[in-house]
Amino acid sequence: MNVTPTPDQQQAALAWLSLLHDQPSSGDQATFSRWLQADPAHVQAYSQAQLLWELSEVPARKLADEDALALQGYLNAMHTSKRSRVVRGAGVLAMAACLLVMLSMGAGWQPSRWVEDFGADYVTAPGEVKTVTLADQSHVTLDADSAIAVDFSQGERHVQLRRGAGFFSVTHTGAAFVVEAGSGETRVLGTQFEVRLQPAGAQVTVLSGRVGVTPAKQAQQQILTAGQQVAYADGVVEPWHAVDSETRLAWRDGWLNYYKAPLADVIEDLRRYYPGR
Repeated sequence: MNVTPTPDQQQAALAWLSLLHDQPSSGDQATFSRWLQADPAHVQAYSQAQLLWELSEVPARKLADEDALALQGYLNAMHTSKRSRVVRGAGVLAMAACLLVMLSMGAGWQPSRWVEDFGADYVTAPGEVKTVTLADQSHVTLDADSAIAVDFSQGERHVQLRRGAGFFSVTHTGAAFVVEAGSGETRVLGTQFEVRLQPAGAQVTVLSGRVGVTPAKQAQQQILTAGQQVAYADGVVEPWHAVDSETRLAWRDGWLNYYKAPLADVIEDLRRYYPGR
């Protein structure tokens, strides 16, 4: 049976892979075995993590060797200087810290994002918004720093939102169109709508038409129409409320609008468009 792991399952698989490569205890191994057997998606997620590890191992080792050589060059140069040992020691620490910052910012070492992008069909970089046309001529506008995986092979049109947000303009073909995000899904009943991932679920905003939102498997579906928004988390859906959809979805035209939003939420959004602190 072909199963598609969720982003949370893939991140868990990557965490297990890292732990198992670092002298795990017998308890860790037993817990991992139970996790692996609990869901076929866990097996698929772990296989993808192993493949990612193998693909990245050689370039990662090369990068580490190059950085070690560069750092040794700095250390050799500093040993020949006339500065005191204290100053020299401080310089080594500062240089090492700078190298770590350069690696984390320049090389983009974000394992969870690598996993999300590894299985994605369409990806946008931070600050990039673009529209893609799917095989059924439906259009998806991806917000900055977003990723989706598309599967039209199982008798329905299935899209998994792996990161960020996407605005969907769906072409009617007679086949179901489903967007999976977090633990729930949004089923198209003829519409234009946005699905935006949140820490423990997703938020759905409808511009036109109707969608059916299900917060978890076997949960009751909630129908949304134009100008309505709903959020769900951990399998529980909140009551829907009316919104100005055009304003909420203005990011497609380069505008970000906020009303009574916590500053932390605004900053988190801006991180997807602008680098730095």
